[in-house]
Amino acid sequence: MPMATALRLCPDVVVLPVRMSYYAEVSRQIRDIFFRYTPLVEPLSLDEAFLDVTGCESLFGTAANIARLIKDEIMEETSLVASVGVAPNKFLAKIASDVRKPDGLVVVPPDQIQSFLDPLPVGRIWGVGKVTGGLFDRLGIHTIEQLRQRSVETLKQDFGSQGEHFWKLARGIDDRAVVSDREAKSISHETTFATDIADRDLSRAWLLDLTEQIMRRLRRKNEQARTVHLKIRFATLRTITRSRTLSRSTDVTAEVWQVAKELHDAALSGNRSSIRLIGVGVSNFSGDQLVQQTLFDADPESQEHAKQRKLDAVSDAVRDKFGSSSLSKGNTRPRTQAESR
Repeated sequence: MPMATALRLCPDVVVLPVRMSYYAEVSRQIRDIFFRYTPLVEPLSLDEAFLDVTGCESLFGTAANIARLIKDEIMEETSLVASVGVAPNKFLAKIASDVRKPDGLVVVPPDQIQSFLDPLPVGRIWGVGKVTGGLFDRLGIHTIEQLRQRSVETLKQDFGSQGEHFWKLARGIDDRAVVSDREAKSISHETTFATDIADRDLSRAWLLDLTEQIMRRLRRKNEQARTVHLKIRFATLRTITRSRTLSRSTDVTAEVWQVAKELHDAALSGNRSSIRLIGVGVSNFSGDQLVQQTLFDADPESQEHAKQRKLDAVSDAVRDKFGSSSLSKGNTRPRTQAESR
């Protein structure tokens, strides 16, 4: 539930301070642990990710053993518990991870998929919301086993194209691969504010912080990008997106930040609505391009580009050694009023 909704429903609720930049830092710590065991890590949210450990078992043992090692390292390095689901595919792993939160480890072997799924409420199926759930109720379908007993033709008649989707998931069929950050065709990051913000300087500061995060990820991938994307959601839930394609690919934070800031200011010009969410992303990758200073690169723009690249390299090295929060520009690491100390 969004904080604004909670405050409307319960004006006297006690709101504890939040530190989104700290949460993001811990999320990066946990993701670094994942990468110790597999390069195939697909972030799902700030605190969730899919891992494909196929091919890693010869190094670290079974998938269940890898899950235990990851849980232990998360506890040791962050003092946080973690819930892990081990299963043949993403759908089953996600459900398994939810079964014994907050500190569970549930393994679903291939020969036990149906016995695991059948007793669960049909609401556990991806894509079953309030409207679809109401239709399932009217059809007398309350468990995944009852859903599985329906033919695919019947489900298509009742739910259209979603019918086949439900039919497959009721049988534990999910062919989607884990798409790692390194294989993604775009990189983006967004944050939802605990309290809607109207201060444009504050939204710019958040945008800069997010830009620094995605550019560090871009450089880790040894990629450069040409297109910059901006996403803003207002308190009214109206969402706008803007993008701009650069004349050349870049992995320089300052160059992408300049574009993101211009998109931000243009999108909000004359608009004083409070902001619920802000995000930034880059796409249109071209791979790492060798940048070498020569006599023909003596123009001020090329010199500035080379200088900023060196600054980014130093910043990345410092953050890799001392943590992401160890270095920030004067107007980054923003705090909302709830976060101020």
